[in-house]
Amino acid sequence: MKRKILIVLSEWGYWGEELAGPLDVFNEKGFQYDFWTPKGRIPRALPPSMSPGFQDPPLGRSVTSVDMAAKVKAIDDRAATFFATVTSLELRFPLRPYISEACEGGNERSVSAGQLPVLRKLEDYYLERSQAQARAVGEYDALLLVGGSGPMIDMVNNRRLHDLILGFYFANKPIAAECYGVACLAQAREFDDCRSIIWGKHVTGHAKELDYTDQTGVLDPLTGDILVNKGNQFVNFGPPFYTLEYMLRDAVGPNGQFHGNFGRPTSVLVDYPFITGRSTPDSYLTGEKLIETLAAGLVRYGW
Repeated sequence: MKRKILIVLSEWGYWGEELAGPLDVFNEKGFQYDFWTPKGRIPRALPPSMSPGFQDPPLGRSVTSVDMAAKVKAIDDRAATFFATVTSLELRFPLRPYISEACEGGNERSVSAGQLPVLRKLEDYYLERSQAQARAVGEYDALLLVGGSGPMIDMVNNRRLHDLILGFYFANKPIAAECYGVACLAQAREFDDCRSIIWGKHVTGHAKELDYTDQTGVLDPLTGDILVNKGNQFVNFGPPFYTLEYMLRDAVGPNGQFHGNFGRPTSVLVDYPFITGRSTPDSYLTGEKLIETLAAGLVRYGW
């Protein structure tokens, strides 16, 4: 039976090669895959990831080849059909209630109808979460989180996504993440524990030397176009919303390690169950190492 990989993408713009690279590997190896987005909208590639003429400011050169630009554009031009079966994470996973929240209704454990204590709603949440996690890990053998600027908005601090990640983590199934998608791993943790699941692990991710100091943009999830303001001007968020290297260094703790590998052509690490890729050039290798963990039991690579 072919193994199946769950791929999660942002609705605010993903980096094209960070999807296209792993897909080439999965297709070559005969692995199946499905796509999820936070609200079930069709994901779109960020325009610079389809433009070989775009100069990456920190590197001073293009990071998109002519062939890759064409490959990503071919996916994006038929996004509606390519992602026709995309699933909504919002419909698959519950959201943890606020502690101050009262709730209405409830299940068979509820004390009465009408206003109920938040404890009942928390019980319902954990039950529904457990069921959702069991369904996800029962259907898929591995998880891949695609990077880009969009994930900073709707993936990194998405508690439903954290719970999906935790499901794979508890089931000891491979979890791969690229670029700013790695930030999701730093943030994923049990609400009442607060320690990241990558505590004590070796990971890579977007090094601080590779961060923009200006011109961070995203897509409008409703139109798929670059987000603009009321004056039709490009919404420039300036630098990224956080320095990923600092976040990861803190998240792995004193017994783990962040590997920026700045200056090296590629940076991909495997510290099972995690496979982390630094940036765009690491997309194919990330896909390859994910397949190797599934097919050959790889547990350590790159450190």
